[in-house]
Order: sequence, then C-alpha cells, then structure tokens
Amino acid sequence: MRTFLLGFSAGAFWLQMQAALPAHAGAALLLASLLFMMLGYVTRGWHTGLRLAMRCLFGLVFGYLWAAFLAHAALSSELALKDEGQDITVTGTIASLPYRFEQGVRFNFAVEKAAGAKVPPLIALSWYAGFRDAVTNAVGDVQPGERWRLTVRLQRPHGNANPMGFDYEAWLLEQGVRATGYVRPQPRADTPNVRLAAFVPGFGNVVEASRAALRARIARSLEGKQYAGVIVALVVGDQRAIPQSDWQVFNRTGVSHLISISGLHITMIAGLFALGAGALWRRSFFTDWQLPLRLPVQKVAALAGALAAFLYVLLAGFGVPAQRTLYMLLVVALALWLGRVTSIVHVLCLALGAVVLLDPWAVLWPGFWLSFGAVATMLYATAGRTTAPMPLQAGRWRRLRAAVALGAHTQYVVTVGLVPLTMLLFSQVSLVSPVANALAIPVISLVVTPLSLTGSLLPAPLSDGLLLLAHAIVQMLAQMLEWLGARRFAVWTAPAPPMWSFCWALFGTAWLLAPRGWPHRWAGMLGWLPLLTALPSSPPPGQLWVTAFDVGQGMAVLVETHGHRLLYDTGPAYSLDSDGASRVIVPYLRARGIAKLDGVIISHSDLDHAGGAMSLLENVQVGWLASSLFDGHPAVEFQRESHQPYLHCTAGQSWTWEGVHFAMLHPLPASHTDIALKPNARSCTVKITAGKHSILLAGDIEAAQEAQLLARSAEGELAADVLLAPHHGSGTSSTQAFLNAVHPALAIFQVGHRNRYKHPKAQVYARYGDMGITRLRTDVTGAVVLEFGSNIDVTQYRASRPRYWHGR
Repeated sequence: MRTFLLGFSAGAFWLQMQAALPAHAGAALLLASLLFMMLGYVTRGWHTGLRLAMRCLFGLVFGYLWAAFLAHAALSSELALKDEGQDITVTGTIASLPYRFEQGVRFNFAVEKAAGAKVPPLIALSWYAGFRDAVTNAVGDVQPGERWRLTVRLQRPHGNANPMGFDYEAWLLEQGVRATGYVRPQPRADTPNVRLAAFVPGFGNVVEASRAALRARIARSLEGKQYAGVIVALVVGDQRAIPQSDWQVFNRTGVSHLISISGLHITMIAGLFALGAGALWRRSFFTDWQLPLRLPVQKVAALAGALAAFLYVLLAGFGVPAQRTLYMLLVVALALWLGRVTSIVHVLCLALGAVVLLDPWAVLWPGFWLSFGAVATMLYATAGRTTAPMPLQAGRWRRLRAAVALGAHTQYVVTVGLVPLTMLLFSQVSLVSPVANALAIPVISLVVTPLSLTGSLLPAPLSDGLLLLAHAIVQMLAQMLEWLGARRFAVWTAPAPPMWSFCWALFGTAWLLAPRGWPHRWAGMLGWLPLLTALPSSPPPGQLWVTAFDVGQGMAVLVETHGHRLLYDTGPAYSLDSDGASRVIVPYLRARGIAKLDGVIISHSDLDHAGGAMSLLENVQVGWLASSLFDGHPAVEFQRESHQPYLHCTAGQSWTWEGVHFAMLHPLPASHTDIALKPNARSCTVKITAGKHSILLAGDIEAAQEAQLLARSAEGELAADVLLAPHHGSGTSSTQAFLNAVHPALAIFQVGHRNRYKHPKAQVYARYGDMGITRLRTDVTGAVVLEFGSNIDVTQYRASRPRYWHGR
C-alpha cells in the first residue's frame, strides 16, 4: 500500500507538469482500476522487489489518470471568450469570507443562474467603489450565505507569468474558480444589485458564516490593534489582514508556519479535547453510569480529538497542512477503534494519499512539501532509535529537562532537515529560526491559540479580556521577533539550486541526521556547500541579458551584464499593499540570489512605472537611482535619506559595464523644471548596446518626444534590434517615422491582460506588423528573456513552461 500511495502521488505531480491533458482520462482510469484489482493475482509468487515495483508503477499511472480526470472535470465549465467583458446578471450566494479593503470588497460567488451567458458555478468577484458611470457607487455589505442578484463583468482566469513567480491561474483552478471579474455598481436604474435572501441553508454556507461571525467578534474586541490579523489567522485561518511588513518579520525569523491554523495547533487542540473527554468519560461525568464499561476511554478520547480536529480544520479553510494533520489523526483514531496497530509511516502515507486524492493540485504548493517533509524528516531522525525511558520516580525538574531536551532535538531535526527544501522553494533560510521557533512555538501553540479560540467563543465581556490578553502576548512576541529578524545574519540567501545540488544536499542532510554512531556525521554539512555558496548566474563579459517581466499594465525590465545589474522601472501599484515589485520583481531577485542592484532607472512618476519603487528600495540594496521624478517623491527622499546617489535622467549621460554601453537619450535637462510637461514627456529613454546588438527602452514617450529624438539624433543613433514599445503601444506613440529610424527586428509590449486602455492600439500594433517586426505581448507570452550574444536568443515564459490550465 505504501509503494502504491507514493507512486499515486508522483503520478499526480507528473500530470501537473503537462502542457495538455490526456484524452479519455475517465475510460483509461476505469481500465487502470480493473488492472489494479487483478494485480494481486497476477503477481502472486513474484519476487517481493518486483511486486513493489509493479505497485509503484500502477500507482504512478493511477495517480496520473486520476489527476487528469479531476482536471477535465474542473475545466469543463468555462466562460466563453465572447462573454468576456460583457454585462451579465447573475444570481447566487456569497461562498467565502469577504475580504474588505479600502477600495471595496472581494469574495467568491456561487452562481445559481445567469442571464444571457453560460457562467461557471464558482466565480471570484471584486466590488469596487467609485465607478463614474454608475447610478450609485455604494458597495454592498455582503456576508457569507446571502443570496444576491448582481450585474458583473467577467473574464477567464489569467495571472502574471514570470520565472519563480506565483501561478495565480493554478491557484484559481485548485479553488474551483473558473472566472474572475467585478460587480457593476448598478449600471442602470432598472438593474439594481440587490440582496434576495439573508441566508441560504447549506453546509458550506454555515461554515463560512461561522467563520465570518468569529472574525467579526475578534475585530470588534481588537479594533485598531496592530496584530488583530494574527489572532484572526489563528482562529479562522484568514491571513489577509496581516500587513506585508509583519509577514517580512515572520518569514525572516522562520515562524510564518505558526501564523495560521497549522498542524501543530490542530494536534494540540485535538489533544486537549481528547484529554478532557477521556477524563470526563473515565469519571462517567461524575455519575454512577460506569461508562468505561460500555465503551473504552481510549475510543472516546480518540473520537473527541478527531471531531475537534475536524471542526478546527473547517475553520482553517482546509489548507494542506491542516488536511495532512486531520487525515493522520483520523487514521490513528480509526485504527484505535478497529483495534488495528498501525505505524506512523503507514499513517503518513495514508495522509499523503488522501490529500492528493482529494486535491491533486496540492503538490504545486510549498506548504505541501514542507508539511510532509517535516514529518518525514522527524520519522527518519527518530524511527528505530531507542532512548532510555524516564523512570516514574524521576523528579519533576528531571522530567521537565527531558521534555525540553526532546523538544530542542525535534526542533533541531526539523530545522536541519528542511534546509535543502527551503532553499529550493524560497532561496533563503532563516539562521535565527531555531531561536525564534523555540520562543514562538510554545507561546503561540500553548498560550495564544487556546486564549484566542476561547475568547472568540465566550460571551462578552469575558471574550474581550481573553482576546486582549492574547493580543498583548502576540505583541510582545512580535517585538522579540522583529529584533531577531533585524539582525544582518538573520537570513542566508543563495540562488535556487539546480536539481543535482538539491539532491546532493539531501544526501548530506540524511548523513548529518543519521543515527548516533554513524561515522563522521558532521561531514553531511559538506553536502550543503554547493547549495549555500552558489552565486547568481550572469552573462559572459560583453554580453547582455534582458528580462521584461509580466507585471500587468506597467513596465519593469531587468538588465544584466557580467558584473552589474540595472532595473528599468518598478512595475505598477496594484493596491495600497501590493505592487509589481513586491509581487514579481523582489521574489524573482531573491530566487536568483540577487541581493543588490547596481542601478535603478524609474522612467517617470506614473504609477504603472513607479508603483513598485518603495517596495523595491525597502527590500533590495540599490546602488544609485536615476529618474525624472519630482523632488519630494517618496522614492527620491528614501534614496537621499539612505545616503545613496540620486540623479535626474539627462540626455548625454553614458557609462559602460563589462563592454556593454549605456546611453541616455532623453529627456533634456530643461524638461525637469518645465511644469507644463506631462510625466510621459520626461520619460527616461535608454539605449543599451552589447557588441553588434542593441535594445531601446523608451518608457512612455509620445509622438512629440519621438520627433525631438529624431531631430537631434545622428543617423543610425536610434537604430536598435529590440524596442520596448513606447507607452505600451498607445495611439499617441510609435509614429511611422520613429519606427523607421529605430527599425527593430523585435518589439516587446508590456501590457496588462484586457487592460482598460486597450493597449496596444490595434492600428499601432498593425503598424509594427506591416514593417515585419516580430511582436511579443507580455500578457500573452508571460515574461520575455533576451540573451544578447552573437545572436539574440528569445525565451517566452509561457511557451517554455506550458501548463494545461494556461489560457483556460
């Protein structure tokens, strides 16, 4: 069974790496099931190793076909392309915890019926305030379980596609969301958005309404408190109210796994309920019923613990760590009830199979690998190793020291064992994690979580006191974590390792955690050397790498020479706490092991170019900053306060890095004092030349600035092989004369999917095509990587890493 389950999980993972789904997966799955049932008879008498190999192979095939079958089912309900962007009236229920932010509210909507279009059964909606063409701008006070009639505009799932980036489309597929969009706030007086029912009965609605009620109670008790979002996360698993600054502290100290309903918390709650139920049952609830004679105490305790774990996991929203813990507890409880002794390895494999069976997309996320990796590490480091039992007559302090020693050893094992996996997934490992977890695990699991749960369930004013106490403890813990995370040595960063380096580090870790008596266990750390000491890759001298990120409607381009790196623009601002730098650029730089940018150019102040500036400057060391930003801009002030060079972009500036020449072509010095100019007119325009090839980064210059460049440039000075299309291909730029002068072979349009500006304009896009210019749009191709050598090699991210759910 264990080999089959491991093969089954590997098969599901194999399917998620495919560009297309196999046809007739259901029929193939049925055939595989029949063959598997015959496997026991066919392989009877075979060598044990061969039988295990066959089971693993059948598991692999079965897992592949099962995942394909579920994927076909999930993708069967799609929004038609012709219905994207159309006004559609839908009726249904609020199917998730709404997330309220300054501009509006987001929620999932379970569609019951739709007028004029075929709409998927589950869609994700945003309801914004401030629509100029609406009769009313009010945002509805939506609550879980309510039935509403809404007028919406939808699109098929689409997310930014970048190397080492988050796959939003895969996440939506896992959630069952097959369209996203926004509510049209009463576009006409005769089509109001209206609540039809205060609550629609249903299991899911009851769960979500309960979570909403608990969250509202916590919010009332902790109104205005800094760490109220942490308490909410511990009680109902909703982490969206925790600010990015707090997550940065938690990640640097390695305790982010605790700021949720984690497996540790679920086990602790299940254990408390099991102990309480067992104690009451043993005493027959202080009556003369003699209940233990009717049903053993152990079975009652197991049932109570499993039930408590199930209810708590429902509050968590059924995340992978919570699922894994629940399934393990259920298997143990079932084995106890049936009188079957089972090993922890069997329990882990059964939990693995259950998670993948119900959610084959779970294998795509770090939480899955870290969760099962932590348990597997502890099994490897402790299974089959005996320790002297603590005698009953041992003193209290001796038993306490033994418990502390066991906890410290467990923390050591998990911390060391997960180093290779953490480096592979996050390109960094927290060096202060053992100390931080030694503080945080007992405080969060044994004190804060019980206080938070009890406080959220008790009536006021008892609830207020307990929640305030829990918050005060979290606040003190956070201050200590912030101090730890601020140390320069807190985090070790390195590029994401290649597979050979990762496997070598795993071998070294296994050697390091081998049983006592294993020769030279310390030598296992040598396996980490390639993992931890790797340097970021870079082009050879004289060559150039250019990465045009897919940041939506905005610009962000990373330019790399052999020894230097330059970022041109920082992407757009998505919301008050999210932007192109925090979502795309910084994670990419971290995964590449790039801790410093030698220079940053922000072409101008529009938010689609400068929206990520502050996130970038706060998270990445920057040598110098050049821009056309006005004095007093936060990015300018931050750079000056950091005592780092800042200068205005000015035509005539130039420099050379390892044989690659950079020339600033625009704007003129006088433009920085001309208040009549729009920001677009001052866009920093840079030409970069590596050998016989060059690229022109034109920002948002428009026709007037293109004419100025033509007038003052020598013949051939504007010519470039690659052009970053000015102003995203707007109708006010890319004039015929300018394109004739540049005469690129390739043009890149950094645009957002179905952006409201309709960039690139059809006539402008056609103009490029009529000239025989190869056109790449980042909303279609994902990030574009150019390698300038003897030729220009072009890599389109979506084409190089196709997945069956892209574009669906």
